Amino acid sequence: MPTHFEIELEKLKNVIIKIGNLAEIQFSESVKALLSEPIEGKELKKTENKIDKLDVKIDEICQSIFALQQPVASDLRFIMASMQISNEIERIGDLAISIIKRAKSIKDKHDLIVKFEVADLAREVKQIIIKTNESFLTRDEKTIGEVFVLNSAIQKKSDEIIHGLIAEMKLRSKAVVSGTNLVIVLKHLERISQHCTNIAEYVHFMVNAKIIKHEKFENKTTDN
Repeated sequence: MPTHFEIELEKLKNVIIKIGNLAEIQFSESVKALLSEPIEGKELKKTENKIDKLDVKIDEICQSIFALQQPVASDLRFIMASMQISNEIERIGDLAISIIKRAKSIKDKHDLIVKFEVADLAREVKQIIIKTNESFLTRDEKTIGEVFVLNSAIQKKSDEIIHGLIAEMKLRSKAVVSGTNLVIVLKHLERISQHCTNIAEYVHFMVNAKIIKHEKFENKTTDN
């Protein structure tokens, strides 16, 4: 029969998985808004509230464990990483909401999105969120590495699109308002990708007791 401590650790793991899945759903809705597809406003608000409540719940579980138990090193790393991961996931959810709000201000966004292949970038960001959730679930070093590689590709592609948009705005004054809002959306996508990378770094710390930045991880895998 599992101890109270083991039950609390399992509960913490399950809540992290749940909040990660909710952030994935929220981001999917932000992509729909960006591509002018219909979204469920009420459901979106419910998801946002659930993420906020689960973030608070994670803090409460961690505080309870610290107050009542004396976790060994590996469990302590898991608890510390979980608190940080929860914060990162909440920020992903907040950025998804910001994308939805910003998308409403991009009047001729369809032409710009098609021309600069923004939908492809958004799909890559969705993929990194899925891969990040998987890395927490499996704690597999290969999956962690895949998150870092995806992030590098996303940052590079986003920079290229932003440069293209700036050039477009210089040529067409009518594209300035929509182009500026789309640049802000792209910066949000970059930040979401970076938050995913931060989560992968915390998972790596949880497993290996080492803090490693993704640049070093990529260099290490390249050298091998």
